[in-house]
Amino acid sequence: MKSDGSDQIRLTNNSLIDMKPRWSPDGQKIVFTSNRGGNRDIYDIYVMKADGSDQTRLTNNSLIDVDPRWSPDGQKITFASDLGGNMDLWEIYVMKADGSDQIRLTNNSSIDANPRWSPDGQNIAFVSDRGGNYEIYMMSADGSDQINLTNNGGDDLFTLWY
Repeated sequence: MKSDGSDQIRLTNNSLIDMKPRWSPDGQKIVFTSNRGGNRDIYDIYVMKADGSDQTRLTNNSLIDVDPRWSPDGQKITFASDLGGNMDLWEIYVMKADGSDQIRLTNNSSIDANPRWSPDGQNIAFVSDRGGNYEIYMMSADGSDQINLTNNGGDDLFTLWY
């Protein structure tokens, strides 16, 4: 739709959930999460052209993949997943924009979620409860150098870059 809300166009059309759309940096594609794969409890990452055509499933597993975010150069997508097999524990993954080369960036017995790229694509901020409460962490884009940024004893749940 236009910024004033006019000229709305439906891009997806199924009886299940399509959510959390994110524009690619060049505005040509949209990545989103959907449970259209056949099981209402399983979510995967999909991508489509900005006009809604060429809808393609990027992840395909029996668990939950959510919260996709494009890297600033549009070459990669980070997301949160319970691919490790425990639905109570989430980890951060990255993959190429075509869904190939899925790499686990975090690996611990806690929840790591809400990944966000830094504007220069060198780092990823995320939320984790690995210290007992939710704090904001940052790591290099390859998963190294994970550090706690907030460490304040309260719950910090959202990551944003400006």
